[in-house]
Amino acid sequence: MANWFECKVRYDKIQENGAVKKVNEPYLVDALSFTEAEARIIEEQTPYISGEFSVSAVKRTKISEIFFNEDGDRWYLVKVAFITIDERTGVEKRSATLILVQASDFRDSLEKFVEGMKGTMADYEIVSITETPLMDVYKVKVAE
Repeated sequence: MANWFECKVRYDKIQENGAVKKVNEPYLVDALSFTEAEARIIEEQTPYISGEFSVSAVKRTKISEIFFNEDGDRWYLVKVAFITIDERTGVEKRSATLILVQASDFRDSLEKFVEGMKGTMADYEIVSITETPLMDVYKVKVAE
């Protein structure tokens, strides 16, 4: 199971009009520890940022799964309530889960989520879908 960490990177970004603006952008990395998450984001961002940058924050997230989609350029957080029935008491129980979906817009995020859930036998209800400020997601590279 992946451990996802949100890392914020602070650097000077050149705007379209040529002005330089200090930004603090969030990224998501798969890592085993806070130290590894910081090292991974530095490794991933070094080729893309000219000049100095710093990792301003690293925090563990509660994202349980990610549905990747190469056509998407935005990240949406889907809060899902999985519905189970306690066999002894017959009481309906809901457990909330966060799933990140890569999509091009809100409607596409819903479609990609439903597509990703196909084949799942569990009953679920979508509680919310929100666009995140995430710039990119870096999963662990698998050695070939």
